Amino acid sequence: MTHTPFPFLTVLVLVPAIGSVLVAIVPRHAVAAWFHEALGVAVSVVTLCIAGTIAFKFKAGFGGFQLASDHVWAKDLGIHWSLGIDGISLFLVLLTAVLFPLTMLGARARRDPRSFVGWLLLLESACMGSFVSLDLVLFFLFFELTLVPAYFLIGGWGYARRGYAAIKFFVYTFAGSAFLLVGILAVAFIHQSQTGVLTFELPALMHTHFSGTEGVLLFLAFTAAFAVKAPIFPFHTWSPDAYAEAPTAGSILLVAVMAKLGTYGIVRFDLNLFPQASRTLAPLLLTLAVIGIVYGALVACAQRDLKRLLAYSSLAQIGFIALGTFALNSQGLSGGVLQMVNHGLVIATMFILVGWIYERRQTWQVSSLKGLQSPAPVLAGIFTVAMMASIGVPGLNGFVGEFLILTGTFVAHRWWAVAATGGVIVAAVYLLWAYQQVFHGAPTTEDTKTRDLGWNERLIVAPLIILIVALGVFPKPVLDRITPSVNQLVVHVDRVTNTKVPAGLEPRPVAAAQQHPGASSAIAPARPPADLGPAAAVTTGGTP
Repeated sequence: MTHTPFPFLTVLVLVPAIGSVLVAIVPRHAVAAWFHEALGVAVSVVTLCIAGTIAFKFKAGFGGFQLASDHVWAKDLGIHWSLGIDGISLFLVLLTAVLFPLTMLGARARRDPRSFVGWLLLLESACMGSFVSLDLVLFFLFFELTLVPAYFLIGGWGYARRGYAAIKFFVYTFAGSAFLLVGILAVAFIHQSQTGVLTFELPALMHTHFSGTEGVLLFLAFTAAFAVKAPIFPFHTWSPDAYAEAPTAGSILLVAVMAKLGTYGIVRFDLNLFPQASRTLAPLLLTLAVIGIVYGALVACAQRDLKRLLAYSSLAQIGFIALGTFALNSQGLSGGVLQMVNHGLVIATMFILVGWIYERRQTWQVSSLKGLQSPAPVLAGIFTVAMMASIGVPGLNGFVGEFLILTGTFVAHRWWAVAATGGVIVAAVYLLWAYQQVFHGAPTTEDTKTRDLGWNERLIVAPLIILIVALGVFPKPVLDRITPSVNQLVVHVDRVTNTKVPAGLEPRPVAAAQQHPGASSAIAPARPPADLGPAAAVTTGGTP
């Protein structure tokens, strides 16, 4: 594991937490009304700069953890402040760093901005900590910490049924996390019984042996928490209410960032700790993923509320991510990781736009909106780009992720891939229908007064549109960093489950890996498998 003299990841986690404290201790009466918002944006921009520096220092081509920080926290309990980043977590960190300042600028609080900004910064710190933690107890603390600011954001700044939505969200996710805590303790104690060492660090626990029953039960305990957080069907019932009743900022961060904690947890912990159980239960998870894709798409067709439509659309997209993850091959898993980022960018854009529509018309009911394209052509044009990306139109980021997911799944589990393709078709139906109802036709008297996006709003959404297009046209730099970490994970799963490692994924010798400053282990995969056809070339942007 590669360490660095300067603790970049520790600073990444602590800066927004310190910013939250600063916002909280500056009294309202002592400063101008805009001060807390400006301070929050400044702190989140600093966090973005740190994340950008981490991305710049990240070495492409190797799958291990880089820029690690490891300090003993509670020696007798075996708990470490252990942080590290690889290709799987790198772009989720960048996604989080990009979305928080844009959310603060594009979805401001209707009241009490001081508390609002403070909770947002605390949520950013918890999300960053979750994505870079390598100690299971540390991860659990950050994972649980996200519940507190999210609960107060929904309950304090949400809409009519915000109290109900906030309690439902908290109870569901907290109950799932109880299983996670039990699972973490069980894994550590089983490891201690085998080695005599009590530790919660992931690299050490990966070598723990579990019986078939132990592995399945622990996999289910971990997945219960992750499936609720994501959410994966049928653990999704809290999400439509939470997404619809949360303020715009809450909706954006719940679905674009916090939901990825669940899918990331499955990739990072389930596949690494329980590879045999992951392969054994893959058919079950693939079935739930396909049901989620089709169910989410069909229920979205029946929605007349734009926020609920996006909530069920997100359920379908999470299903695609789970589908690629449990294909358990390089293409599917790379597509799943990439789709986490792609979905975050697209759904954040759509929720911001729906929030701006609400500010102008005080509604997001489809039946109350008509012909907005005429008075607000820029709004309509940006919504079109985000909608097409969500559908998966080639040239936009949604296509690349879905293509890799479906290709990888088709290679390993053909009929699940065929069934999931139906969800892509239905997605085009409900999104195009919603667009036609809201933006086409003759506008009513109220709709003709709808203000188009101002320059400040265009600048806020511009980075998201640029990233949506850039990742659709040229995903190679991202895939070059994701694929080595994915390949390393696939090798680990295949070896433990006695599955033949595909040609080209064999690990390099230790000496060769250690020659590169970014290498963190002996398992540093070489090229993607040459025998998997064109899709393998896509996962590395066509690198020979």
